[in-house]
Amino acid sequence: MIKRILLLFLLTPAGFADTVVGDFRLSVVTDEVPGARQMAETASGLLLVGSLRQGNLYAVATGADGTVEVFTFAKWLELPSGLALIGGDLYVGALDRVLRYRSIENTFRDNPEPEIVTDELPDERHHGWKYLSVGPDGFLYVPVGAPCNICESEDPRFASILRMDPETGETTLYAAGVRNSVGMAWHPETGELWFSDNGRDWLGDDLPPEEINRATGAGAHYGYPYVHGEDILDPEFGTGHDPADYVPPEIMIQAHSAALGLAFYTGAQFPESYRHALFIAEHGSWNRSSKVGYRVSVVRFGASGPAYEPFLDLWLKGEKVSGRPNDVLVSRDGSLLISDDKAGAIYRVTYQGMEGSE
Repeated sequence: MIKRILLLFLLTPAGFADTVVGDFRLSVVTDEVPGARQMAETASGLLLVGSLRQGNLYAVATGADGTVEVFTFAKWLELPSGLALIGGDLYVGALDRVLRYRSIENTFRDNPEPEIVTDELPDERHHGWKYLSVGPDGFLYVPVGAPCNICESEDPRFASILRMDPETGETTLYAAGVRNSVGMAWHPETGELWFSDNGRDWLGDDLPPEEINRATGAGAHYGYPYVHGEDILDPEFGTGHDPADYVPPEIMIQAHSAALGLAFYTGAQFPESYRHALFIAEHGSWNRSSKVGYRVSVVRFGASGPAYEPFLDLWLKGEKVSGRPNDVLVSRDGSLLISDDKAGAIYRVTYQGMEGSE
């Protein structure tokens, strides 16, 4: 079990200069990335960060002496929130298009011009922001959110996850019935896709749950807009639908927590009990009578199944919010990076205890 939380706060514009949580320490890498969303890290350690309404792409470079510089290498893009690396090339999901920046480590200082991989994705802004992931097959996986709170769509690409050829931009439907996924991760042993899915609004404070789903292959339907969670029939669209016809979630989280970015822990720095644990960025509620989320949680897998618990519960004090975790990334050194789009910050979590001390 995670130790009881012991906090030491030293406030900065980003929220926390140095925070100790049990055997873990959270520090601020930078607070100069407004609207920080999905992250990607190159082989040399260059951190690339997308944004949403800001329209910017950032490169966070750390020198040998530990100094951090932030470069804004692209501006005026439309919702460029999703990032992924294939080889040395950066792919960016920006509303209705996927862009490619060749050899980004060599060009980020020079205002690089992107290539258009495709500009034929749906252009609805409601749930239109993207999150990109590269599968074991080398293809891009791109979620397309529902263009509404709850509705049926004629275009089957809405409320789905698409599989995209990174060279041609051609897509096929990989998963259906996915209302709004803004987080994907591939299990390091099974190669299966796990993804977050945010439940619909306006069914009350505690319904429906946020979902963490598992895809064992292409072609499954995960319930939206007919069934939520394991067996909650939607009051508008659920009539005549059997929950057994849809894939239930692996993990359910408090409604409105807004589970977004995911990362399986593949580093060697954290204790063995975190090996292949799933970290989840919970962005936090916006239409609940009392706020929930605004934290990073973790799911550890054992003989009795997945065990979900808070990992860093720092950004919500009463009803006061100081940050909104958006994405999580396991860095090359085994630390955990967290993006915060409210504070415009990147945090680093390192293990400070001794192995076996839990």
